[in-house]
Amino acid sequence: MPSKRSVAQQAAKISKSSKIPAALHSLRGVKTWKEAVDWLKIRGIEDIECITPDLAGVPRGKMMPTSKFTSNTSLALPSAIYRHTISGEYPDETEQFRYDSRDSDIKLMPDLSTLSIVPWETDPTAQVICDIVGSQGEQISYTPRNVLKRVVDLYRQKGWKPVVAPEIEFYLVAQNDDPDYPLRPPKGRSGRSILGGQGYSIAGINEFDELIDDIYHFSEKQGLEIDTLIHEEGPAQLEINLRHGDPIELADQVFLFKRTIREAALKHGIYATFMAKPMQGQPGSAMHIHQSVVEINTGRNLFSNADGSPSKEFFSFIGGMQHYVPRTLAMMAPYVNSYRRLTPDMSAPVNTAWGYDNRTTAFRIPVSDAAARRIENRLPSSDANPYLALAASLGCGYLGIIEDLQPSPPTEDTANEGEIDLPRGLLEAVSLLESAPSLADVFTPEFIAIYAGVKRGEFETFMQVISPWEREFLLLNV
Repeated sequence: MPSKRSVAQQAAKISKSSKIPAALHSLRGVKTWKEAVDWLKIRGIEDIECITPDLAGVPRGKMMPTSKFTSNTSLALPSAIYRHTISGEYPDETEQFRYDSRDSDIKLMPDLSTLSIVPWETDPTAQVICDIVGSQGEQISYTPRNVLKRVVDLYRQKGWKPVVAPEIEFYLVAQNDDPDYPLRPPKGRSGRSILGGQGYSIAGINEFDELIDDIYHFSEKQGLEIDTLIHEEGPAQLEINLRHGDPIELADQVFLFKRTIREAALKHGIYATFMAKPMQGQPGSAMHIHQSVVEINTGRNLFSNADGSPSKEFFSFIGGMQHYVPRTLAMMAPYVNSYRRLTPDMSAPVNTAWGYDNRTTAFRIPVSDAAARRIENRLPSSDANPYLALAASLGCGYLGIIEDLQPSPPTEDTANEGEIDLPRGLLEAVSLLESAPSLADVFTPEFIAIYAGVKRGEFETFMQVISPWEREFLLLNV
């Protein structure tokens, strides 16, 4: 049985050894299977989790001894895991939504660049994110990581590379094992439940110092880098900002960060939730996406001309966002609860407007120099699968450039008043996703059919639940 030394002791041993190849000092990722074998061995890793995101962004996969992982074992899952709802049910088939009649295997293909330890496990454990292929190695179009890879490849074929920086909001809430009771903020170090109105409050962050320290420690041990952490407006609502980079790498980071934050919170006896609207009367939680595009050969920001002025591609990208984001909103706001966040008079936009440094618009242009010119999409909610939210946002901008779409004039005043320019619910959003042929070209018809079928199944499950509002106002009045 390998030694149970802590990961910290293992890391110290690794850092002191001059005989270990530099690549094996990496906290995150290796290049070859030989490096993977050595990386696991010198850390005393006993078990490895091979994980991949399902349509909801939930980690699915297999756990096994390290010896089995490194022995060319074939890792398979049933294809049905990409056709069940968030509650674990399987929707009825329709003309478009079909199951594989044989429920054939799909294969997990480890991406060794994502190999890292699992710091909250007591035994030395590692994790690796996997891609999905068919049983014969063929491409599978409907898995979230592959959907995003397809969009990134569309940019690559044009000689471009998208760059993104997500910002993820979430709430800390007191543990609650009865879903009939509303969620409430947890008690901080002061012994009191934190109140709202704590935007950017250092005292608000300090209420959860030990938990936040664990988030940082867990992240560092996985090679994940947090740019900044702030307290948002809601009670015990926090936001983590990530450094800009490659969309697939950043989606991987959000995928792992969600897991990390939940585990750190559980260690301290509270929950971390990424529900879009967990508490009535409080702000919702978003996943804002900053995005730009650079030329692969030159590194030039495609959104800026040589003289520093905004380029035509910049405006077409915005035009694509305005035209297509309402049609892809189901990928950025994927649940019934998501649309409770997108309501007037709250902090989330309910429009398709854009403006310079205007947070009331859906598409904000932050103040920056020409090299850093970017567009912030403020519509996605934190409950979204990061791979699909990034794919949708970048796909809309791509279509805008390819189709030379032109935006409306920028909004200088408050944009969150008047009409709502977005779908008001999940079913409407799903129908819009199915109605645009250009989106099928970007995401594939197979993905859209499966995703729409699952979302309709989730709505039907939701409709089986009688809400407190119905009991309050209909019970004795109708």
